[in-house]
Amino acid sequence: MNDRKFLLWGIPILALLVLIPRGVLYIRSVPVFFLNWGISMLFTCAFWFTGRALWRALFRRFPRVDQTRKRLWRLAVINTAIAAAVTFILDSVAAWAQGGQLDSATFWREFGLNMVPTVVIQLIYESMNFFQQWEENVRRAEQLQSAGVQSQLEALQSQLDPHFLFNSLNTLSALIEPDNEPAQDFVEQLSDVYRYVLLARDRTTVPLSEELAFVDTYLALHKARFRDNLHVTMDVPPTALAQHVAPLSVQLLVENALKHNVASREHPLQLRLAADPVAGLFTVENTLRPRTAGLAPGTGTGLRNVRHRYELLHAPHPVDVTSEAGIFRVRLPLLR
Repeated sequence: MNDRKFLLWGIPILALLVLIPRGVLYIRSVPVFFLNWGISMLFTCAFWFTGRALWRALFRRFPRVDQTRKRLWRLAVINTAIAAAVTFILDSVAAWAQGGQLDSATFWREFGLNMVPTVVIQLIYESMNFFQQWEENVRRAEQLQSAGVQSQLEALQSQLDPHFLFNSLNTLSALIEPDNEPAQDFVEQLSDVYRYVLLARDRTTVPLSEELAFVDTYLALHKARFRDNLHVTMDVPPTALAQHVAPLSVQLLVENALKHNVASREHPLQLRLAADPVAGLFTVENTLRPRTAGLAPGTGTGLRNVRHRYELLHAPHPVDVTSEAGIFRVRLPLLR
């Protein structure tokens, strides 16, 4: 946060403002006026830099928007204590130098005047931080909206209308013979997949439980084709299910694993989904055995899109992609 202008202009102006209640306007001598102004600027500088250091320390400790109230309460208590202590010490020294004692009326008057720069300084930094976060949120919302519009345009260009396909699947399910249970189950699972796509495409995040239920249905469709050539294990503790992920992000990683790797009786594809709620990570890993024929090599566009979506969602960790010892692994940050 660049506060150079506030320092250059704020300190002299604030030092002058706090002199007005002390009778500076009745000073007839210019040198005496500047002497008082200089002394006031020294005290204002002390309050300003102390308040700024305190605000920065507390902001590093409580940076999130939902922690604003906690940060402000601590600022209020600590600043009030500092202003009271400084006022008591300085006024006690001044009274002793004049051969008297500090009285309560003088203390409270000076304490109130010293609280003025303290409150103004904290308002300045909180306001600067508020508008900075507001600008970042607006920019991020615009980027998310732009990414969503682009995604929908690409879907319209490359796919059938999901509503049309979803309704057609329901019609197909009604046409299948009742005793053909495997076909009925397959069509119903395919309908569930498109139902989730329709519901999730306009949402920013979804609970992990919903995403995994969708992935489970998606994998059931592929199990009908891959059979024993696909081995899937899940290690997801119940405490992780309430956390959120970007919609269809886990499914895209699963789809990439199925699309770009060999899955045969000799070399079954091992797919593992695991969540670590303590570390705040969801892991999708698979055996790395790229196909040598058929599909064109991957371009990495899907992974780039996943990374970009989590950046726009202000995720606590970046998407981590590693490939080692024959294992391809992607770690997604869990969103609270």
